[in-house]
Amino acid sequence: MYTLKKSLGQHFLRDENISKKIVAALLPTGHSEVLPFTRLLEVGPGGGALTKYLLELEGVDFKAVELDAEKIEYLQSAWPALRGRLIAGSILDIDKPFDGKFTVIGNFPYNISSQILFKMLEWKSELLTVIGMFQKEVALRVVAREGSKVYGVLSVLIQAFFAVEYLFEVQEGSFVPPPKVKSAVIRLTPCLPPAFRDEQSFFLLVKTAFNQRRKTLRNAVRALFDEQALADPVFGKRAEQLTIADFAALTWRMKQK
Repeated sequence: MYTLKKSLGQHFLRDENISKKIVAALLPTGHSEVLPFTRLLEVGPGGGALTKYLLELEGVDFKAVELDAEKIEYLQSAWPALRGRLIAGSILDIDKPFDGKFTVIGNFPYNISSQILFKMLEWKSELLTVIGMFQKEVALRVVAREGSKVYGVLSVLIQAFFAVEYLFEVQEGSFVPPPKVKSAVIRLTPCLPPAFRDEQSFFLLVKTAFNQRRKTLRNAVRALFDEQALADPVFGKRAEQLTIADFAALTWRMKQK
């Protein structure tokens, strides 16, 4: 068998019904027989709770990325079909695993879940869908709308490039060992981004605005705009009050470099 490594945030799914439900979320209607993808990457297969079902998908070029060498050895022993399909390393460090568009699925390691989402932003032009289990707190941040206390950088940047769906919650008892937090599964589907001046300006504005989220925009992003622009009443708001479209519109008024 294998051992669980707390340092890697390992909480392995043991509820077969939840495993099947996550895999079923790969299908747009939940019951279609035609898979909308031909390349699939699993992040952190761990003990194989999802992997064993993903291997059954026909006509799919399947790969999985796993950091833990012990789990790789276990997975290859338990499912010989995985030989040659496992990428040894961290999802945060690897290059794109396929040529062409692909789908990502996983019970994501909770200690790097936010970084994984930023990795998905790096890969956004190549992604068809992302289905991931996160701690509930992170999932709620991803889907949060303006005005919410948890609406922040992650909410704006992910929703700017993906349509987000909060699919279902998973209780602590579904894992070994049970985590101290509840979990939730979300689905990301690429969408047309808002009309910002350029991506670099958009990212800079959003991150700067939320870096001092309790301040008005006028104080938080003062360095990015000239005084004439800052006189606009919109700068009297706080970052959490702005929609994604509001942030995009403001990029056109930023100082030119």
